[in-house]
Amino acid sequence: MNPTVLSAWIDGIGFIAPGLPDWPTARAVLRSEQALTAAPSILPVPAILPPAERRRASRVVKLTLAIGLEAAAHAGADVATLSTVFAASGADGHNCHALCEQLATDDRQISPTRFHNSVHNAAAGYWGIATHAMAPCQVICAYDASFGAGLLDAIGELLLARQPVLLIAYDSEYPQPLHAKRDTPDCAGVALLLAPEKSERSLASITVAPTTDAAETLADNGLESLRTSIPALRSLPLLQKLARAEAGPVCLDYLAPMQLAVTVQQC
Repeated sequence: MNPTVLSAWIDGIGFIAPGLPDWPTARAVLRSEQALTAAPSILPVPAILPPAERRRASRVVKLTLAIGLEAAAHAGADVATLSTVFAASGADGHNCHALCEQLATDDRQISPTRFHNSVHNAAAGYWGIATHAMAPCQVICAYDASFGAGLLDAIGELLLARQPVLLIAYDSEYPQPLHAKRDTPDCAGVALLLAPEKSERSLASITVAPTTDAAETLADNGLESLRTSIPALRSLPLLQKLARAEAGPVCLDYLAPMQLAVTVQQC
């Protein structure tokens, strides 16, 4: 059986990771124009949220709003009209930790704010509040393969609806003692605005198909450490192709033994 090949255009990119506060900085590092500097992830204040929600916004909400809005602005897109796919290997690590601490005491009364911020679709909910988007929204978890699962879902939706889709893939760290079992070092994420057709904003086209080839690694040790320690950053080999305006294939981690073969064609 011949595998199905999916295709899309990339119109915008948003990015935050440790030492990489936005896509222009990440692009320069991926091009080897500047060195990666070790620093905590910088999460902008979500000014787009109403004051009450802004005060309650968790780290993952700040992260997803920042990268999603950056990708949409990069593409000149109206966020209120965009379908979205949110992909993460877990929920909000800090809220999960706080809930576990509370449940371990004699007073097991859970804060409603803590609870609604802890669920896996919290970031998607805040996105809807902030942008007033009424378009379809999917929320996906596939552990370390979450970026690949989100990419497949977003392109599948795009091909069915023939409308742009914003993929927001992200992860959050867990405090100790959970950190000992899930040692994601910090918040990080990538947003890709995918379109069914080429436009004046398009950066490149991609095709995606299954493969059993080994996933590509990065020569820079710092970037490779981010790729392997934060599931959303399994996207880094693809982002390096885009940053360097290179065409050709790249293999991304997915659900072993299957990986994703992504072929990039620059505009």
